[in-house]
Amino acid sequence: MGFSVNTNVGAMAALQSLTSTNKDLATTQSRINTGLSVSSTKDDSASYTIAQGLRGDLGGLKSVSSSLSRAKSVTDVAVAGAEQISDIVNQMKAKAYQSADNGIDTATRTALNNDFVALRDQITTIVNSSDFNGTNLLKASGGTVTALQSLQDADTTSATTWNPDSLSVANQGLDLGGSVVTIASGGNISSQSAAAAMIDTITTTQANLKTSLSTLGAASRKIDAQQTFTSKLSDVIEGGIGNLVDADLAKESARLQALQVKQQLGVQALSIANQAPQTITSLFR
Repeated sequence: MGFSVNTNVGAMAALQSLTSTNKDLATTQSRINTGLSVSSTKDDSASYTIAQGLRGDLGGLKSVSSSLSRAKSVTDVAVAGAEQISDIVNQMKAKAYQSADNGIDTATRTALNNDFVALRDQITTIVNSSDFNGTNLLKASGGTVTALQSLQDADTTSATTWNPDSLSVANQGLDLGGSVVTIASGGNISSQSAAAAMIDTITTTQANLKTSLSTLGAASRKIDAQQTFTSKLSDVIEGGIGNLVDADLAKESARLQALQVKQQLGVQALSIANQAPQTITSLFR
């Protein structure tokens, strides 16, 4: 090709190479700054859209975890209250056995009855205190607790309405005189006959409490298991997002150094190419 001052092919080639290097350098610097190899749909549409969907699932799982934590707290408060009531009922039964003894005097029976009544009233106090965030599983009118179990729609036949997969813990209703604690609010052991009848009543209550404690314990374990699974699932999804979009900073660091050297060489090559037309002037001397 002849000498020309109008067209400098060498300079154009050097400029194109330098522009490409600068573009790659900008990409590498962006990955180092953000820690992401795919930070926009412009980088990789497929990976970006998949990652965005997984981020949505991850946000949903955080809601599930929060819901399970709330249910766990309500259930654990109820478990603590029910266990305490069970201990108190055992003490009440011991008092009833003592009062049913024909060999004790009136003063002793009166003292036993006073202790019995104090224990009976304590049940009401425990029931009323076993409240968390407005829900009380031990009080007949305390409501039930329902929590998200997963993001999976439990109603797979519905295409328009989301029916969340949930778990619930039923109210146990341990109020005095209820279906579980069958001891009446005025129950006492002030006489031998009353004490004998109270033993049967307390025996029924103890059997009912076993069922309630079993139900609450099973619910608490189920919530624990679901919380553990949700936490593991969140970690797996977060790791999957990282595999899709995270940058390998060790590789990017090495690439950055190579591109910086390449950029410097490109600038020098362009400088040399730009000086080429000046040699034409020597032909006219």
